[in-house]
Amino acid sequence: MTTLLRGTAALGHGAVRRRRAVAAAGAVSAGLLLLSACDKPTPMATVTVGSDSVSSEAACGGHGDTLENAEIQKCLQDDDVKSISVNADDTVRFGVDPDVADERWTILMNGQQLTDDTDNTYRTVPGSVFFNAQYGAQGDSTLVTIKAGDGKDDSEAATGLWSFKLKKDD
Repeated sequence: MTTLLRGTAALGHGAVRRRRAVAAAGAVSAGLLLLSACDKPTPMATVTVGSDSVSSEAACGGHGDTLENAEIQKCLQDDDVKSISVNADDTVRFGVDPDVADERWTILMNGQQLTDDTDNTYRTVPGSVFFNAQYGAQGDSTLVTIKAGDGKDDSEAATGLWSFKLKKDD
C-alpha cells in the first residue's frame, strides 16, 4: 500500500502533459508561420471539349501585376503546355476563375487576339475556328492563350497568361 497523499502520484504526469501541450502549440504556430510564407497559387483556367478538360495555373503572371511585353512574348513561346484534342464539329469551352473574369480576359490564338475581352467566367468558340487558315491557324495544332487584363475595357495590358495546345482530332 502507498502512503502518498491522494493525487500526489499524478503530479508527475501533469508536467508531462503541460510539456506536450506546449510542444503541440509550438508545432501548430510553426506550421501556420510556414503556411503564411507560401505564395498564393495563381487562379486556374480550363479548356473543355465534350467531356474532356484540361486546367492550368498561369504560365506567366496571374497575380494582378502587369506583365512586360518581353515577358509576354517569352511566355507565348513556351511549348510545355497542356493539350487537348479538338474536332472541327466540337464546341470548345474556356473558363476562368471569377477573380480573372472581374479583371476582364480574352482569348489569343497563336498570339493574336481571337475574341473581344469579357468579364464572364466562360466563353465558347466553335472548334473549326482553331484549324481555319482564315484565323491564322497552321498545321494540326494551335496554341491558344487566355490573357487576363487589368480591368479596363479593351485594354492591351496583360496580368496573366494561360496557354493550351489544341490538337486536331480527325
